[in-house]
Amino acid sequence: MASGKGQELEDAPAAHYRTAVWEHFAFRVTYDDGGKKIVDKSATVCKHCATRVVYVNSNTSNMSAHLRRHHPSEKIGSARGKGAEAKGQLLLPAAFKQAYGDESDRAKCITKGVAYFIAKDMQPYSVVEGAGFRHMIKALEPRYKIPSRKHFSNTVIPALYEETRQEIVKELSDTASVALTSDGWTSRATENFLTVTVHYITSEWEMKSSVLQTRPLYESHTSEHLSEALTEAVTEWKLQRGSSTIPVTTDNAKNMVNAVNATAGLGPQIGCFAHTVNLAAKNAVSINQVSRLLGKMRKVVAFFHRSTTATHALKTKQEMLQLPVHKLIHDVPTRWNTTYDMLERYLEQQASIYSALMDKDVRKSVKDIAVLTDSEVKLAEDLTKIPKPLKNVTTLMSTETSPSVSMIIPLQKMILKSMTPSEEDSATIKDAKAAITKNLKDRYGDPDLQDYLHRSTALDPRFKSLPYTWKKTLFRKSTVFSPERSWKLKSRYCFLFCN
Repeated sequence: MASGKGQELEDAPAAHYRTAVWEHFAFRVTYDDGGKKIVDKSATVCKHCATRVVYVNSNTSNMSAHLRRHHPSEKIGSARGKGAEAKGQLLLPAAFKQAYGDESDRAKCITKGVAYFIAKDMQPYSVVEGAGFRHMIKALEPRYKIPSRKHFSNTVIPALYEETRQEIVKELSDTASVALTSDGWTSRATENFLTVTVHYITSEWEMKSSVLQTRPLYESHTSEHLSEALTEAVTEWKLQRGSSTIPVTTDNAKNMVNAVNATAGLGPQIGCFAHTVNLAAKNAVSINQVSRLLGKMRKVVAFFHRSTTATHALKTKQEMLQLPVHKLIHDVPTRWNTTYDMLERYLEQQASIYSALMDKDVRKSVKDIAVLTDSEVKLAEDLTKIPKPLKNVTTLMSTETSPSVSMIIPLQKMILKSMTPSEEDSATIKDAKAAITKNLKDRYGDPDLQDYLHRSTALDPRFKSLPYTWKKTLFRKSTVFSPERSWKLKSRYCFLFCN
């Protein structure tokens, strides 16, 4: 039984109506008062548009003409019920309408592709149940029937994970050495995780990074528990290389530092330089005068963010004063560089901010909001000069695609040099610079770590033009090797720094 636009239709029996055009037409069905079915064979009804087409003396010309005129994309196949189909074989058009079996190569290929999409783009399993996603799959391959989310979560994704794991284990087994980074983080649902990433160079000299595990941390984040997680990753992925240790980069949290130092086969522990810079900058903005200034600025920014009237007035004033039409930036406490961005944007827009706050419609809702005084503006301008090298360093380290451990010492020295107080600095600026300097000087002070970092810098051709004062340090560091290797390294240092 077919249907068309609310009508009840009945297909023409293939035994008597063998022309292929009948695949697109049917007879209209009605019922008399007694409930008896009546099939109207004086006309046919198009299954695509429900148009009635006159049917006289078994002549299908009108139906064929209707298809050509109104549905040219619909192809008329061979005769129904004859030839190949009568012998149990599908005609070519019909064959292309058959759904793929679950075990067909094509279906497996598409399913694996969907699994890759879920894993690579970090999509929830429920994405395969979405109407839009299913519509897209249907449009791309009508013969493919997408499996359930349970099939993906229980079978397909685990199989893809195991396949990928074996590939990485094989690739890691061919490498001479590896390095790790470990990140502790909290999700929006306040769940705690530890992610371990390995960095290595393949036998084809291609540098790669692979996330080995993201493990939930249900227990307290003691160094013992974190050490267990790191040991588990090293063991599962067969990372140990004889007697050599594996360097690990972490944040500067004490428990993470202790976890690495307490784990056999790991070391040295290297504090993430971007995180180190973040801590130093946070020290500077926590100074009383700076903190009060930022608090006042945040109030103004928050007011414009929550008031549509104020936002509209700000945009109007920006256009009137020919300033860039930019939104004000509210900083994030855990990311100091957003504080720098907030300062810069406020100073850029201070004229439009003042003008917008004076607008009669805006003033009705202004409470406890005050623009910066001249002295505060001067302080804000001075403050933007301090974090600039810090932001440049953070951006550089965050976008660096090659190993960045060799950059730590040069960048640390560069920042410390830029924090030297000048005669023009106010007392607050001097305090801010001193806070940054103290925090940075306290980092990377361990002698063994210093040695490791200096050697990394010496072997990086990008730093061959370091000042002469570095040469003595680098030559001294070379003595940790055997005499033969020491001589080779000294030759290498001379090539790097003496030319």
